[in-house]
Amino acid sequence: MSLRKLFIPLTLILVMLAACNNGPAPEEKIYEHLEKAVSLEEEFRKQQQPIVELERKEQELYNKIINLSMDEFEQIKKYSQKAAELVEERQKKIQLEKESIDAAKEEFDKIKPLIDELDEDQAEAKKKAKALVDTMNNRYDAYQQLYENYQAAIALDKELYQLLQKKDLEEDTLQKHIEKINDSYDKVIESNESFNKFTEKYNRQKKEFYEATDLNVQYSEDERNVSDSESKDSKKEENEENKGQNSEE
Repeated sequence: MSLRKLFIPLTLILVMLAACNNGPAPEEKIYEHLEKAVSLEEEFRKQQQPIVELERKEQELYNKIINLSMDEFEQIKKYSQKAAELVEERQKKIQLEKESIDAAKEEFDKIKPLIDELDEDQAEAKKKAKALVDTMNNRYDAYQQLYENYQAAIALDKELYQLLQKKDLEEDTLQKHIEKINDSYDKVIESNESFNKFTEKYNRQKKEFYEATDLNVQYSEDERNVSDSESKDSKKEENEENKGQNSEE
């Protein structure tokens, strides 16, 4: 499965604001919550490569299993047990990933009451912030769907390796189960793409919000490159949508 898109952390250099004598301005508080949400997804980021590596190892074992004959059933059983252990490890990492996403969303939600505290002359920033909330909600919903689809796929993987340890397993039964697994991972891929799309949109809109405020956010070279790449992808998607509409007309 392809890696999930990640939040882009941005660095803030605070300028002197009129409200500084009375404590942080609302936009500063929003910034703090947004960037803390990024840090809370660190565990999510840490799980990405290990999950991919576990999937790779499991696939290698599966390939070995299907290349064995029933005369080598004990070896099939051994590989199946090892593959089942890898599935369990993968499920634990998916759970850590979800806990990280949930914690980040909880932190993000703290910006909602702060949006209304933005000054009247920050109408554009308020508009950008509200759009950011909508995108985050869509991103979170997309992740929940991804999580549910992945859990369903993992359950089928577990069943597969139990079936493979049965000496009287019929080929038709195995084939039907593999088809179920393939269908389930098609759903995982689809929901993963949706999650990535909303993550890219979120990163772009967060930058737009910062630019609409008095915050002086400095971007590293990597941050600029990622942001520019996502902006180009967004324009490409818009152009393709416009072409499709024109074609329909």
